[in-house]
Amino acid sequence: MKGIAAGIGVVVLSPLLLAGTAMMMASSSEAATTASFSGCLTGLDTAEVTKEVTKILDGASGKDVHIQGLDLPAEQIPNAQTIVATGLSLDVPKKGQIVAIATAMQESRLRNLNSGDRDSLGLFQQRPSQGWGTAQQIRDPVYASEQFYKHLLKVDGWQQMKVTQAAQAVQASGYPEAYAQWEDLATALQKAIAKTFPNAGKDEPAKDTESASGAGMCTPDKDGTSFGRIPEGSVPKGYKIPKDADPKARAAIEWAMHQLGTLYQWGGSCTDSHGPDPMGRCDCSSLMQQAYAHADVKLTRTTYTQVNEGKSVSAKSLKPGDLIFSRGTAARPEHVGMYMGEGLVIEAPRTSKPVRITPIKDWDILAARRVL
Repeated sequence: MKGIAAGIGVVVLSPLLLAGTAMMMASSSEAATTASFSGCLTGLDTAEVTKEVTKILDGASGKDVHIQGLDLPAEQIPNAQTIVATGLSLDVPKKGQIVAIATAMQESRLRNLNSGDRDSLGLFQQRPSQGWGTAQQIRDPVYASEQFYKHLLKVDGWQQMKVTQAAQAVQASGYPEAYAQWEDLATALQKAIAKTFPNAGKDEPAKDTESASGAGMCTPDKDGTSFGRIPEGSVPKGYKIPKDADPKARAAIEWAMHQLGTLYQWGGSCTDSHGPDPMGRCDCSSLMQQAYAHADVKLTRTTYTQVNEGKSVSAKSLKPGDLIFSRGTAARPEHVGMYMGEGLVIEAPRTSKPVRITPIKDWDILAARRVL
C-alpha cells in the first residue's frame, strides 16, 4: 500500500499544492462562518455525491455541482481529496480518513483558511503556538493533514471511538459533539474520492460497514430526559407509544414492555421470561427477536447478525421499533435495544439487571436498523 500511496502522492498531491495559494486567500470573515451551520446531514445519497465529486475531479467548475453541506465545492472537494490521498500515503484506515474530513468540515468547512480563532490556520485550524508547525507549514494542506493523522494515530483506541470522539481527542474543541454532524458527508466524500485511487481499498475489510457506522452521528430530537429518572423495570409516567408507529412496531414494543422487570440471562431464549427457568429469560438480542416474533416479523438470534437486518437508518431519523446498537464496533456491536419513540429505548442490559427503559441520551449509538 505504501508504494501505491507514494505514487498517488506524486501524481495527485503536487497539483493540489499549486492550487493551495488561491485557497489561502480566505478572509477572517470566512473563518467566522465555520460556526454558522446548524443541523445534521443525514441520509445522503452516496451515489449522487460520488457523481458530483467526480465532476469536480474531472475539471468541472463548481457552478453546476451540488452537494448538501458544501457551498464551495470547487475548493472543498480538492481539499478533501488531499486529506484522503495523504491518509492513503500513511496507510491510515478508511475510518481515520472519515474522521479527518469530518474534522476539517467542522473547523474550516474544508477550506485552507488564512486565519481563525487566535492563531488558528488552515484546514484543521491548527495553531503554531500549540506546536503544530509554522504558519507556512500549517497552510500546506498536505502537511496539515499529515499532522492531524499523526496525532490521531497516537490516540489509544481511536478506531473503537465514534467519529466525533476521535476528532475531539485530537482537536480538544470547546464543542466536542460538533464533529458528529459531518459524519455522513465525510463518509460519502471519502468513499467517492477513494474510488479514484487504484487499489486504495485493497487492504480494507471486504464488508462495507459504512451505512452502520454512519448511524451514530446525531441523536433524535427527543433524548428522553423529559421523563426524569426512570426506575428500572417501570414505564415512565406519561409515556405512550406514538400514534403514528407502524402497527407491527407497536405490537413488538407492547410485547417487550410486558417483559419489564424480568432479569437478564445471557443466552436466554426470552420465551418465558416470567417463568422459573433462567434460560427462558431474555438477553438483549433474544428480547428483540421474540418481540418481533409476536409481530410476525422474523429476526435472527444474535446482535452480530441483527445489525445486518432490514436497512440502515440514521440515528437522527429513528422511528418506533427501530433497533439501535452500541458497544463494540459498528460492524460487530455487542448490545441492541429497541427505540420506543419519545427518546426512549427498551433493553435487556446485562447480567443482574432487569429488562428496562432508558433514555436514548445514555446510548452511544454505533448503528441503527429498520426491520419493517
